[in-house]
Amino acid sequence: MKIVVKFFARYREALGVEELSVEGDFASVDAVRRFLLPREGAQVLAEQNLMCARNEDLCALDEPLTDGDEVAFFPTVTGG
Repeated sequence: MKIVVKFFARYREALGVEELSVEGDFASVDAVRRFLLPREGAQVLAEQNLMCARNEDLCALDEPLTDGDEVAFFPTVTGG
């Protein structure tokens, strides 16, 4: 299965890339996140307030994936 992974805001800065293409047997968005954690800078993906999307729709980490999906990770936005 091939998945495109996008990173936004400070996650993009921490990982040093805007987009990656990964291949593997990923049952869920969380499986992709766990696969990426060993990468340099990917510790930000372990944050409790991590937000994610599948094919541009907000989702939970347990969202199932299919071949060709796009996954995005981004931090929560706060304002005041």
